Amino acid sequence: MNADFKPTNADGQPKYVIDWETYGVEDAVTKLIEYAAEIRASDVFFLSHEHYTRVAIRHLGSVREVTKFSPEFGRRAITTVKALADMDISDRLRPGEGRRIHHRRNRPSIDLRVNSIPTVFGEDVTIRILDREIGLLQLADLRMPQNELNSLHALLQKPAGLILVTGPTGSGKTTTLYACIQHLNDGHRKINTLEDPVEFIVPGVNQSQVNSKLDVDFPDLLASCLRQAPDVIMIGEIRDPVTATTAVRAANSGHLVLATLHAPVAVAASQSMAAYGVNRTFLANSLLGVVSQRLVRGLCPACRLSIDVSDVPGIFDQVKAWLEPGVSPTIYAPAGCEKCLHSGYDRRICLAEVLVVDDDLREMIIHGKSTPELHRRALEKGMIDFAQAATLQIARGDTTMEEMFRAIPTDYLQGSGDFLRQMQEQQQGR
Repeated sequence: MNADFKPTNADGQPKYVIDWETYGVEDAVTKLIEYAAEIRASDVFFLSHEHYTRVAIRHLGSVREVTKFSPEFGRRAITTVKALADMDISDRLRPGEGRRIHHRRNRPSIDLRVNSIPTVFGEDVTIRILDREIGLLQLADLRMPQNELNSLHALLQKPAGLILVTGPTGSGKTTTLYACIQHLNDGHRKINTLEDPVEFIVPGVNQSQVNSKLDVDFPDLLASCLRQAPDVIMIGEIRDPVTATTAVRAANSGHLVLATLHAPVAVAASQSMAAYGVNRTFLANSLLGVVSQRLVRGLCPACRLSIDVSDVPGIFDQVKAWLEPGVSPTIYAPAGCEKCLHSGYDRRICLAEVLVVDDDLREMIIHGKSTPELHRRALEKGMIDFAQAATLQIARGDTTMEEMFRAIPTDYLQGSGDFLRQMQEQQQGR
């Protein structure tokens, strides 16, 4: 931990404070950025209020306050951040975007993406931190159950077709796409990516970035990319009818296309694509599979506390078949220590549904079957849904009941039946 930051739990919540009197504005902003990168936070927020500017970070998906600046110090800090990112510091009435490469001594640089937006009391600024020191994940690092991982490997071996990765903003979709590209990047395929922005440079992969200032968007890049004769195309996000339609056509014409899409669960991806006007038959013929995911916080193994569940026999029966040999199912709770910044959690874990589309499911997609019908059929064919994926991670001792209920809407958990009831009773009894 940076020696300048000292933990305090005066209000029962983890906080990190700094003696701002010893620093000027530029030094304070620099130290905030470096501290956030050190603990692997994803964002730093400067939030303007009437009598102060709130400074917060997003760490493991959870926002926590760092400190409060006076209004004047806060305005100067926001101006400093915008200046560092080559943004117009005189324009406070319109949203803005900027970027800066922050260099560190004897360590890889940090890529900062800065966004500002006008608010009632001034401006809010968000700094997105992309730390190349963390590196890219491999597929095995996603910690999916082995049969899900095998299914994803099989999908990636297909010569052509469409693979979609779905989930809400901040659910790790791009991380999963990069892991897939890493797996495919064996030197025998021409791989092109279309991104907004390019988050990590992957040697051997041809990466292109959307440029809104020059009116170069995903449809433009995709149309040009198809003339580059790629084997694999990665699309950062399908967000409009033209990109959706072109992606399906590319998949049907002999390319392996990987893309992210906003859809709540794996089986809902076909409805999301149909909402963009994609022909269901063309979609069904091209769609190989869907990975839908959520991120939950992972327990710190150094301080987690076990909970006696001997009075709830059979609570993990539905996932025992997927547990690694020798793992004894146990429920754990967060405690908090210096290693995990007194939060009880020290990493993020991916909960995933991997839907493999076969001929039966293709017929259901063509005929516009509902999401519940597709979900039931997918479960019959062996898909692990979010309820089962969360249960498995809880049984492994990797996360908690609270995280499951926080990350997965309750209506998605209803199919877990007795398990959900037992877990809720266990949580209420703590």
